[in-house]
Amino acid sequence: MGDPQVLPGYCLLLPDPVVPHLNAMPPAAQAAFLSDMARLGDAVLARTGAVRINYALFGNVEPALHAHVFPRLSNEPPVHREAHPWSYDWSRARPFDAALDGALLLALRADLAR
Repeated sequence: MGDPQVLPGYCLLLPDPVVPHLNAMPPAAQAAFLSDMARLGDAVLARTGAVRINYALFGNVEPALHAHVFPRLSNEPPVHREAHPWSYDWSRARPFDAALDGALLLALRADLAR
């Protein structure tokens, strides 16, 4: 799960092994990574009650492939509802907390293991 939890349920997906970007992977690995990203999005969508999932792959700051999976919630402030997740002040977002986020983390892991 992402740290900080800028939106409750925000997750990151990383490949194993780590590669610099999606195009550094063979086609079958690319397809598997993107499929895993969608599966994670499905699980986050189901577990958070989000209205949609936003996906982002950049790699400009951290030059290792990773996907951001953001649940977009109906109760977000209007100024953020139609903006990208970087419109939030990440420095004010609460850190990941195993006591608060642990149950969701375990539920997501169980969903993905099926």
